[in-house]
Amino acid sequence: MTLAPLVELNDGRQMPVLGFGTYSINDPALFVEAVAAGYRLLDTATRYDNETQVGQGIADAPVPRDELFVTTKLPGNAHGTDGPRRELEASLERLGLDHVDLYLIHWPNPSADLFVETWKAFIELRDAGLTTSIGVSNFLPEHLDRIVAETGVAPAVNQVELHPYFPQAEQRAADDRLGTITQSWTPIGRGSDLLQNPVLAEIAAKHDVSPAQVVLRWHTLIGAAPIPKSATPDRFRSNLEIFEIDLDEDDLQHIAGLETGQRIGGDPRTHEEY
Repeated sequence: MTLAPLVELNDGRQMPVLGFGTYSINDPALFVEAVAAGYRLLDTATRYDNETQVGQGIADAPVPRDELFVTTKLPGNAHGTDGPRRELEASLERLGLDHVDLYLIHWPNPSADLFVETWKAFIELRDAGLTTSIGVSNFLPEHLDRIVAETGVAPAVNQVELHPYFPQAEQRAADDRLGTITQSWTPIGRGSDLLQNPVLAEIAAKHDVSPAQVVLRWHTLIGAAPIPKSATPDRFRSNLEIFEIDLDEDDLQHIAGLETGQRIGGDPRTHEEY
């Protein structure tokens, strides 16, 4: 069994550098199988509407709870002072847990302009022991600057859209300055033609691996922590094998040339999640 390496967060905790994304997956047996395969990070959210099923998978998993890293996320309609505790307690009840390892603000929702108050509430949740670490998702550099300026606390993680078509160099640099780990959602370009790209096909053939494995290894080599989603056991098992792939500088330069600057998901400057 292959376990993903651990990365140290800016609060002194450790997190697996590769996780199991659960978006649109609702079968507890798949979560059990993922843990059995070697995944130790399970990423869910209130808006995924599967926390109960993820919790059942955790309860049935073949490893103890303290060997797992569980992430969930605050929905946009609970921003502010009181909503985060109410929503996290509801998430914990659905998950069947007394704490999560990482709690994220799912989107900044800039028009509501409540993400600073929300971050202050997150600090209190961490101090109360309801979550071990706190972070954000889809926060731009200007959003990060505001919450750090007003609280002095930098997120442990910023989970953002990131893939070779949209590598987010500026965002990753902003995260790095704060010691914040950049975690990648839609890391293999869900819904795009990324995995059919001939450049990736050539690199994959060179190393006798799949294009998806090449992309996931690229994430870890640029310092990002991908959370791919797959409901196919053979595929999610193969994702754990990426750490044996030795991409060279030529490979990385060719992947860098794939950048288009185009997002697949919403733009945090305008996207609102409720």
